[in-house]
Amino acid sequence: MVAPDPTEFGDVADAELCYLDLVEVGRRVQAKELSSVEVTGAVLERIGRLDGRLKSYAAITADLAMQQAELADNEIRQGFRRGPLQGVPVAVKDLCDTQGIPTAAGMAIRREHRPRQDATVVRRLREAGAVLLGKLQMTEGAYGQHHPSIEAPINPWSAEHWTGVSSSGSGVATAAGLCFGSLGTDTLGSIRFPSTMNGLTGLKPTWGRVSRAGVFPLAPSMDHVGPMTRSAGDAAALLGAIAGADVDDPTASHQAVPDYLGGIEDGVRGVRIGIDRALVARGVDADMARAVEEAAAVLSAAGALVRDITLPSPDDVARDAVLQCGLEAAVVHAGTFPSRAAESGPLLTWLLETGRMLDHAAVARIAVNRQAFRVQLDALLGDIDLLLMPASNTAAPTLLDMSPARRTPEAVQARIRITAPFDMSGHPALTLPGGTTGAGLPVGFQIIGRHMEEGLVLRAGHAFQQATDWHRRHPPLD
Repeated sequence: MVAPDPTEFGDVADAELCYLDLVEVGRRVQAKELSSVEVTGAVLERIGRLDGRLKSYAAITADLAMQQAELADNEIRQGFRRGPLQGVPVAVKDLCDTQGIPTAAGMAIRREHRPRQDATVVRRLREAGAVLLGKLQMTEGAYGQHHPSIEAPINPWSAEHWTGVSSSGSGVATAAGLCFGSLGTDTLGSIRFPSTMNGLTGLKPTWGRVSRAGVFPLAPSMDHVGPMTRSAGDAAALLGAIAGADVDDPTASHQAVPDYLGGIEDGVRGVRIGIDRALVARGVDADMARAVEEAAAVLSAAGALVRDITLPSPDDVARDAVLQCGLEAAVVHAGTFPSRAAESGPLLTWLLETGRMLDHAAVARIAVNRQAFRVQLDALLGDIDLLLMPASNTAAPTLLDMSPARRTPEAVQARIRITAPFDMSGHPALTLPGGTTGAGLPVGFQIIGRHMEEGLVLRAGHAFQQATDWHRRHPPLD
């Protein structure tokens, strides 16, 4: 791609525009205060200027984006309105099929794969009038490590720190103002980790709330597609566009899709929020623990009723989550693994081999533990409305902390025990920026809700963000 000449777009080609909320950009474009062509050109210029070092994009669809922007502007001039995403530039993780555009899922083996049709979520973004800037880089097969042939995305807050996986490109691009929102996927924490590490708002919806048709799977019964944005309101707008039943995905829920954005201002007065302080105190660093307590104080001041609870132990189900992931991934990759194992990176190879070795007794035990955790969590969420938790065990780990040499089973277990259980249970979880470390790097926390109650989770996130400005802070790039 040849980057547009920034002088062509005048004053709009600056960081101030590129860090506007998605919903605000849509409002201005639809009010004809800005054109989608201007905004899209400004973001493409910024990508051309910054992504050479951030490496968040796997593919940039500049020509398509400008065509879609022109279409949006023409429709708006004619009075045809599609909703809050109309004319807004977004991007999607490179496991979402895009017709005729390479979709590699971070894998060397799929580098030349060009889908014949869009994934359902991509089609729904197009129908909502969004502008597709490109495909965002990710780890191999959506597991925990980038393929050796891929240059991993760089955390825009600090090149020495982890971006989170597997939706690494989605996290970096959205944080750096290289799109106004993005789609990621979450199987063990892969929306929430990169959202936390890059200072974003990331939503893992209820399993089945969003169609997975045309999205390359890691572990189908645990995979969730969801928005990564800079605010809860933006996440509500994106979720409203992509959620709903789908004939191409029989697991997609037929439950009606609420107006998430329309209810975002309803607040949290009287909402019961639980915290397991014993769990937070065990294996969570001081920055993460402080973010949870400060979030509790803010939500309490907004009218929520915060109280202590005891979460069902996440340890067994977190341990089992990796095994279940391996089991399902081995089925997904059966056509190419082990027959083409030499083309896979070491961590995906380990996962697939682990899944292939599981015996029937282990599979049965995992299923029993998984169901027990879900039932116990549902019972807890009968007594409270929302659960408040850290987003990770450690704030802002370095690349050295996350290196293969330090990837022990114990380290992996400690990291995912706060995220993976909710992939196993399918409950919605929203990650929000809630502070910084002493070095100024983002720290996040999670809000978990009942199945299909993303609206309440998003309301709580918005209430927090109305009272704080952590989500308004941007990495030091400009």
